[in-house]
Amino acid sequence: MFLAVAAAEIAAVAADWTVLQWLTKPLLGPLLIAYLLQRGRRDAVTVALGFATAGDIALLVPGQAAFLTGMGFFLGAQLCLVTAFRPLRRPFVIVYGLLWALANVLLWERLGALAVPVLIYSLALTMMAAAAAGISRRVALGGLLFLVSDLLIGLGAAGLRPPAHGVAVMTTYAAALYLITTGWVRTRRPT
Repeated sequence: MFLAVAAAEIAAVAADWTVLQWLTKPLLGPLLIAYLLQRGRRDAVTVALGFATAGDIALLVPGQAAFLTGMGFFLGAQLCLVTAFRPLRRPFVIVYGLLWALANVLLWERLGALAVPVLIYSLALTMMAAAAAGISRRVALGGLLFLVSDLLIGLGAAGLRPPAHGVAVMTTYAAALYLITTGWVRTRRPT
């Protein structure tokens, strides 16, 4: 069911069908929450998907206030994922940390008033990706794709929208959620 809803959301973004986006995007997180609950997983990853759902809804509303609200919800999601995936592994922290610093330096001036919120959020996002790398290949790929998705959003906020920007954001984001969730279910970590 998740894959069908994600495909419909990506198609809605590609076709700029706002109504379909409002119908599909808010379902992504709850479908994965249901998947986790059916498998007895009630933990920080489940809570993270709840925060992601709230963030998804906020980001459907245009404007900077909604963008900052969505970023706040996604900050909660990232902090939950870092908690679930701890401890961080040093090699991944170094690599992802360098990526974080480079991206923030390059986008700083273009982000204007969003520079500090993006700096803070992207630090949590980077920590999540580094922590995910220590769980499994599937979760690591999900963490990386989440980082790519949000980097694309950051580029858009900086006025640097590559072709098919929205489709690329939603494709990497949906894949990230799917890989993190299905990879997490396969781990033997306590819930």
